Amino acid sequence: MVKIRINGRAFDADVDPETPLLWVLRDHLGLTGTKFGCGIAQCGACTVHIDGQARRSCVMPIGELDGASVTTIEGLAAVHPVQAAWLAENVPQCGYCQSGQIMSTVALLRANPAPTDDDIDSALSANLCRCGTYPRIRRAVHRAAEALQRGGKKP
Repeated sequence: MVKIRINGRAFDADVDPETPLLWVLRDHLGLTGTKFGCGIAQCGACTVHIDGQARRSCVMPIGELDGASVTTIEGLAAVHPVQAAWLAENVPQCGYCQSGQIMSTVALLRANPAPTDDDIDSALSANLCRCGTYPRIRRAVHRAAEALQRGGKKP
């Protein structure tokens, strides 16, 4: 039994300890915002925050997370400033990569509230977008950074 906090709520995971966090989130908790993409931690569609760090849930065994705190896309504020920036810049097309892109951006802005284009490209380079909306993603990251700085909030 693994004790874990997901989006602020306590959860006891009674599953095989090798079960990837992604499947616990989707199959056992019904949190389907975190997507399955490649299954080998290369595309970023499954990105969540584990103890505040952006991590790939498809390769993270639940057994390694005892006592950890996990935040999924569902655990962000009702409309997080990063999500608002995504909408303002018309980033989503197919939408498949968006939860992973947004979770990686929130982690980036927490660590670096005023990123340069190079910082953004480096931080999000492992998040793949099938639709190629990278220029809009970069603009949305800058927009979110400015909004967070004006509002004095942390991502």
